[in-house]
Amino acid sequence: MRLRPLVLLAAIPLAVLLAGPPVVLAQPAPATEFYTPPGPLPDGQPGDLIRTEPLTPILPLPARATRIMYRSTDTHGAAVAVTGTVLDPAAPWTGPGPRPIVGFTVGTHGQGDQCAPSRLLGELVHYTPPLDVMAEYEYAFLTLLLAQGIAVAVTDYQGLGTPGVHTYLNPIAEAHADIDAVRAARRLPGTGIPADAPVAFWGYSQGGNAAGAAAEHVAGYAPELPVRGSYVGAPPADLLVQLPYFEHNIFKALTGQVLNGLRAVFPDTGPAIDAIVNDNGRAMLAAVADECIPELAPRYGLHPTNGFTVSGRPLGDAAVADPVISAALAQLRLGTLTPNAPVLVTTGSGDDIVEPDQVRRLAADWCAHGATVQLAESPFPTTLPGTGTGHIANAFILNLGSAVQWLRDRFAAIPAPSTC
Repeated sequence: MRLRPLVLLAAIPLAVLLAGPPVVLAQPAPATEFYTPPGPLPDGQPGDLIRTEPLTPILPLPARATRIMYRSTDTHGAAVAVTGTVLDPAAPWTGPGPRPIVGFTVGTHGQGDQCAPSRLLGELVHYTPPLDVMAEYEYAFLTLLLAQGIAVAVTDYQGLGTPGVHTYLNPIAEAHADIDAVRAARRLPGTGIPADAPVAFWGYSQGGNAAGAAAEHVAGYAPELPVRGSYVGAPPADLLVQLPYFEHNIFKALTGQVLNGLRAVFPDTGPAIDAIVNDNGRAMLAAVADECIPELAPRYGLHPTNGFTVSGRPLGDAAVADPVISAALAQLRLGTLTPNAPVLVTTGSGDDIVEPDQVRRLAADWCAHGATVQLAESPFPTTLPGTGTGHIANAFILNLGSAVQWLRDRFAAIPAPSTC
């Protein structure tokens, strides 16, 4: 399969950032009615479909796409509605057994509802002046999986697209949303996705955090799913390490999105967050709650975050130093549970967005629990540190290289390699 078209598709958001806002952008009106859950939610189980509608991706995908709303559960076990997309591939599955399905979790898109993947797939580029610009940059990887005949379920995550705060980098909420998207896809009528489809999870960056969480939680949350493996790319596995690391790149305002999600899930952290931020910090937290990731760099990327805190310390440092906030962040660390199927974990020393040593520790933790783990490291050197270049390069080197073949091998029941 030629990779050049895939690389071009994934490069659209980067081109938008470098070239500035285009002059003319045709886009459909937001499908707000679809994303408003019925109240109360209909009775049912996690993964039950609430509503569906056909979706025509603005760039062609080798699949029939369906936008879905489905039942899931939040961090505390309460029922919530989550949206997403099911991609039923046109290509046949040529591997052994029934057609498999991948629960695909996207990298960081932002906290604004306009950043939801199921919305972006229907737009070439989302743009609202002056800086609200976003495109679906996961097209290449979706296309690569679909071309193998692998079905894909893409969750929007809790609170992204739907009402409420997106629970950014909360692995419990992410795991539930991912697992239940797979359940929903296997229950969607009129597709070529078998009800007994073998399952894998795939994600990079925030998506890696979510895929790793799904790998950890699926045995207890959805024991009926026949999971064959999980690709866990560059996961921000330990937020106590990650928040200070954000301070060194142009996406440092992602700490604000973490704190917004933390307050929504653990209300007792609200007073502590309010105590560490000043008026500028409160304004930043409110703003990033409605922004997509490309907007964060020009607005906040070149400014130190110590201007957002009462103490004058960088925001990430101030957050992890607070005992209430740090206790909540500690509850969100990956590596305390054991994946029930093999995992491929990737990182690289040149990653300037996700701190590499925490990824290595996650692999070591899973090894210590007895899981089958392969840790793969990208050879890409440190380049233009703080710009995200290393993080993005690693995604292409690792995702387009070994990750898909690794998943195919798991679906073929080939014994997984281990670096433990």
